[in-house]
Amino acid sequence: METTSSSEMIKKEIFIACRPETLFSFFTDPDKLVRWMGRNVLLDPSIGGKFRIDLNGTDIAIGEYKEITPNEKVVMTWGWERSKAVPPGSSTVEFKLTPKDNGTLLEFMHYDLPATEIADHVKGWSHFLPRIQMVAEGDEAGEVPSSEHT
Repeated sequence: METTSSSEMIKKEIFIACRPETLFSFFTDPDKLVRWMGRNVLLDPSIGGKFRIDLNGTDIAIGEYKEITPNEKVVMTWGWERSKAVPPGSSTVEFKLTPKDNGTLLEFMHYDLPATEIADHVKGWSHFLPRIQMVAEGDEAGEVPSSEHT
């Protein structure tokens, strides 16, 4: 998995051995999203639809869907409940799915983050992206430990 970051953006790429149609559902189906991120997930996967992801009983991500292109792209605002540094909806995450070699290249970007929050979010996404790879390829990822994003 490649990782690059700047003061404003985190970018990662990971190859996942499944079709884009399979991978896409892990961003829009709460029963599938909870398998790689969170203990309790509420989603309204429509433009302007809200989401709430309780990662571990302590850390809760909140935002809304901004762009949904079936089997190709999902863009969501992102932030943390009770966070002053990254409040709900204050940053943006983008997942781009490109067919490649009988699988999918997942390109991930997280932007509009304060520079002070980049390192923690690199750590968090470095944990979660391999988890979506595991579950999309048919394995189980297990429960998310406490304070995973910090």
